Amino acid sequence: MGQDACMESFGGKGGTFQCKILLLLLAGTCLGLKVTVPSHIVHGIKDQPLYLPVHYGFHMPASDIQIIWLFERPSTMPKYLLGSVNQSVVPDLEYRQKFTMMPPNASLLINPLEFTDEGNYIVKVNIQGNGTLSASQKIQVTVDEPITKPVVQIRPSSGAVEYVDNMTMTCQVKAGTRLLYHWLKNGKPLRRSPAYSFSPQNNTFQIAPVTKEDAGNYTCLVKNPVSEMESDIIAPTIYYGPYGLQVNSDKGLKVGEVFTVDLGEAILFDCSADSYPPNTYSWIGMTDNTTYFIKHGPRLEVAPEKVAQMTADYACCAYNNVTGRQDETHFTVIITSMGLESSAQKEKSLSPLASLTGISLFLIISMCLLFLWKKFQPYKVIKQKLEGRPETDYRKAQTFSGHEDALDDFGIYEFVAFPDAAGVPRMPSRSVRVSEGVSGQDVHNTIYEVIQHIPAQQQDHLE
Repeated sequence: MGQDACMESFGGKGGTFQCKILLLLLAGTCLGLKVTVPSHIVHGIKDQPLYLPVHYGFHMPASDIQIIWLFERPSTMPKYLLGSVNQSVVPDLEYRQKFTMMPPNASLLINPLEFTDEGNYIVKVNIQGNGTLSASQKIQVTVDEPITKPVVQIRPSSGAVEYVDNMTMTCQVKAGTRLLYHWLKNGKPLRRSPAYSFSPQNNTFQIAPVTKEDAGNYTCLVKNPVSEMESDIIAPTIYYGPYGLQVNSDKGLKVGEVFTVDLGEAILFDCSADSYPPNTYSWIGMTDNTTYFIKHGPRLEVAPEKVAQMTADYACCAYNNVTGRQDETHFTVIITSMGLESSAQKEKSLSPLASLTGISLFLIISMCLLFLWKKFQPYKVIKQKLEGRPETDYRKAQTFSGHEDALDDFGIYEFVAFPDAAGVPRMPSRSVRVSEGVSGQDVHNTIYEVIQHIPAQQQDHLE
């Protein structure tokens, strides 16, 4: 009865054949036959051929091998595409130009692939031998069109003012199916936040309101199962600032908002702030509760001859003519002659130091020379005098000294003289023989007390 209902639903002989195939599919897979496919989901490209590979194997003698391909869409009955018994292929006449099979290979070629070819493809393999073995597999096929390069449009195109304007970016593609949109900033994905919002398809991205931190490189990445494309980089124009206004100088010492400079130095002040577009700068001088304009521009240069007449208080004003915002900073300049005084003080302190150094060197050199003279000169002088004296004088010196060699008498002598010779008894220090040619009168005319001191170091040197 179920078979009759099936035949009635398909109608005619062709319907009877299709019904039998369906019953074989419902019988399931029997042991001994295995049908495999690389993937149960295959993504195809429109107007391109698509190949569905199928592999099967069995372990029994086979007299006949039957292969059948069916196609089904959701909520519809399967349609017969083609089948084969051994080497003979029997296609459905409606699809004989579109589907190709080369038995005993069970793989299927679809050429060309259309959107209407999207659905489930069922392959059934029957092996006839001692019995009948059957196995089947199902492959889901999707058909997509490749994506063309996305183009991003931005509003407002002229730029947005920070904390005032909103900015919207829209990603557009001319061709492609099953599109998935992704937004990137500087190569990193963007996430939803209080300032960021996305459309349901994610093809529109909005910043409300824009800030300085929103500046960067944005791209739109679009994907589908068969392709992906990324747009060109777009850098939105965001007007902001001024931020971080400050004044610096090439000379002088800066402490907070006070510059201390030396008298006579040329001073160059530089005013800067983070802003887009660049700020316009103005310099203002202040004295006696009044202000006066000095010049426009980021730099203020003061010549050396005008430093002494400079007003102590100044201000730099920065203005962004697009955002309409402005900022200013005040600073004080203190003129001091500390540099000159310190230089003079250094020069004065150098004079006593130089004098003391010179005197010390002179004393050291003098002491060294005196030491060398004392060490080497007396011996040479005495030796020269002794060598130049007459023989008689040498004999006298030998007689009085009591030594054979006058060099033995070398030393330091102290002579003590008594002025009044008549009132002091005269004692000869040594008896002298008259026969040696020296008279007693010569010996005893004046008496000298002679004390000989021979330093040990000189005595060793003489030996």
